Amino acid sequence: MEMQAKVVIIGGGVMGCSLAYHLCKEGWTDLILLEKAELTSGSTWHAAGQITHSVSHYGLAKMAAYGTQLYPRLEAETGQSATWHGCGSLRVAYEDAEVDWLRYTLSVGRGLGHEMEIVGPERIRELHPFYNLDGIKAALHTPHDGHVDPAGVSFGLAAGARQMGGKVIRHNRATGLTRKDGDWIVHSEQGDIRCEIVVNAGGTYARQIGKWAGLDLPIANLLHHYLITEPVPEFQDLERELPVVRDDRKVSGYIRMEQKSGLIGIYEKANAATVWDEGTPWEAENELFEPDFDRIMPWLENSMERMPIFAELGVKRVVHGAITHPPDGNMLLGPSGVENIWLCCGSQVGIAWGPGAGKYLAQWMVHGSADISMASFDPRRFGAKIDDHYRIEKAKEDYLLRHEIPFPHLDRPACRPSHSKTTPLYETLKAKGAVFQDVYGWERPYWYALNGTPQAHIHAFRRSALHEIVGAEVRGLRAAAGIADLSAFAKIEISGKDAEGYLSRVSSNRLPKKPGSVSLTYLVNPNGRLEGETTLLRLEDGRFYAVYAAAKEAALLDWMKGEVRRDEDVAFENLSERYGVIMLAGPKSREILKAATQAALDNAAFRWLSAQEITVAGVSGVRALRVTYSGELGWELHLPMTGMARVYEALLAAGEPLGLVHIGAAALNALRMEKAYKSGHEITNEVTLAEADLRRFSRDEGFQGAKTALKEPERWVVAYLKLEEPGEGQPLADPLGSESVWREGRCVGAIASGGYGYAEGAWLGWAYLKPEAAAPGSSLEVMTLGSLRRAEVVAHPVFDPENLRPRS
Repeated sequence: MEMQAKVVIIGGGVMGCSLAYHLCKEGWTDLILLEKAELTSGSTWHAAGQITHSVSHYGLAKMAAYGTQLYPRLEAETGQSATWHGCGSLRVAYEDAEVDWLRYTLSVGRGLGHEMEIVGPERIRELHPFYNLDGIKAALHTPHDGHVDPAGVSFGLAAGARQMGGKVIRHNRATGLTRKDGDWIVHSEQGDIRCEIVVNAGGTYARQIGKWAGLDLPIANLLHHYLITEPVPEFQDLERELPVVRDDRKVSGYIRMEQKSGLIGIYEKANAATVWDEGTPWEAENELFEPDFDRIMPWLENSMERMPIFAELGVKRVVHGAITHPPDGNMLLGPSGVENIWLCCGSQVGIAWGPGAGKYLAQWMVHGSADISMASFDPRRFGAKIDDHYRIEKAKEDYLLRHEIPFPHLDRPACRPSHSKTTPLYETLKAKGAVFQDVYGWERPYWYALNGTPQAHIHAFRRSALHEIVGAEVRGLRAAAGIADLSAFAKIEISGKDAEGYLSRVSSNRLPKKPGSVSLTYLVNPNGRLEGETTLLRLEDGRFYAVYAAAKEAALLDWMKGEVRRDEDVAFENLSERYGVIMLAGPKSREILKAATQAALDNAAFRWLSAQEITVAGVSGVRALRVTYSGELGWELHLPMTGMARVYEALLAAGEPLGLVHIGAAALNALRMEKAYKSGHEITNEVTLAEADLRRFSRDEGFQGAKTALKEPERWVVAYLKLEEPGEGQPLADPLGSESVWREGRCVGAIASGGYGYAEGAWLGWAYLKPEAAAPGSSLEVMTLGSLRRAEVVAHPVFDPENLRPRS
């Protein structure tokens, strides 16, 4: 007998149960949660069950905090206890960079209202008298952390969903998916279920379930140990539970009390092991594996040295189970790219993140956006070549990085450049000193190592040698010209007889009127929130060229396709890998480009914010856009990949005698901040046009969601900040993003992004603030590595506010 529901969630672990609960909270009670065995029987049941506020990622910090609020009240709401142990935790640090990480975490968490403090050895000893403090400099104390019973959590969330009207079916395995008459048919052992939306919350089975919809999900199952000791005599008469200790350096994991025994969890830093690479057996239930003590022994020995009271005890239980890991450590939450197939999987710490994951994913599904940016969790964020080698090696890399210092712009080199997208300039720029970063699978130059500087990433929370390296690139471009490979853009042609009407409906700004005209516009959801930013070029009537950030290539293209009405004739062609982009900018850029083309480049013939198809260095069909992210005179040359090397060599030959320098993305970020240009960190789908201060790029009406999009901000509004340089005793460091902003002792917002302004001699940033704190001239403070720095809201760009240089 066929059943029917609006939503079917496949998988009854903590992720699936949380989503079911929160969808019901949002009003979508017509759902079925389908579990092949008993709830939690995959990987949830064997989790250690810990949750901490010690998270530097803004979205994850919000998710983790929500879990610590939900778990203690779950029994009162549902009748099912989560067995909450609110023991707090300590994350210890042995080296200065680790202490900086703790300070950064504090700068984020304090603004979210999380109680936390950095404590020294004496206070650590008071909180935990048994931990060996040799070599430890400090710890982050988060007193409202804890741990739960994983099974209790999942049963409680499922009970809550049932009480609100959702349906939970256990012992019924999903066996496949079929598309029929616009619906999905979920085949199961007990019959078919027709539904509008399917959510893959399959945990270790998520890849197999994904294949039913034609998806190849980039996750793998890694094996993780935790061990429970015999009862600890020193614990028997304790009146309070000791805090969990997270020791990233020595233990590469965590140590805590488990009743009156000890629990040690280890993420070994070598020889990470995967399991079920060809697929998880459907018959696997409550599956554990034989311990591999050889693999974890160095860290197990360290744990005994750190907790000497464990040294003479035996081990009464070893849990060695599978946990899913994605390439970058973030969950897969959101649309899959296949219509009405959503993902809620790929979580390496489901107990900690599951409540928030379910809450914010439910908001996205029901309302079209969440109250936090979900971009870093969007399953469509991966642009590299995904095969079995990639997903397994990247998952291993993520596992090995689980307890390493998460430096800003941390390089993850596995499978690069073998699985990357590269342009014909890759080897040439590498020889010039390019240090590359991974952007949606592209190898993009981040900065250039010159004059004997090692060609390797520089990782630090404070200003490092990179500060002056980037400054030299900025000054070189401003003095003469800079050249950059900016091929890491999405490049989409949009055409059809209804293309103009369609674009007008989803775009805030007026469309470019004449062929060759260019406009900057924002794509708006029906709910009034932003979906993305794009530079739009009219090629001819009914045909447009859209350029936007590479990281949004798949996600924004899916969204645009989804906004086309059934009766509209609109087609999309993705040229992202066929066209490269060479940026040439700076006061001498016209002179350099003139040497390689017969096209007229003066203002009368080639105006600012226009485009022409020209021939450069004998390469025809070059779409030259007179726009640059640098705020200087310049062009972006969009051209077939086959012509990139020829054009580059011609520009280099003409430019080097004039002082042309190579520019990386770090320098462009600094340049854009002095011009007060916003980036993808400010333009996210939890904000509106008005909140992002973009109404000048908008019509008053005529596009979807206009009324909400243009409504006067009440929650927050973006503001342009200038920071004072660090004072005596303050760390020589700049905000990295997510740090809290304060006014008269009260948090009023958080940093979105920023960069050092070399001409201004000050760090500049964007922050989302309470509207009453965002007026120009307002005096604020930004918490930077735990220290408050004075900041001022600035009304206009600090460099070339009249915008004369790009028009010159």
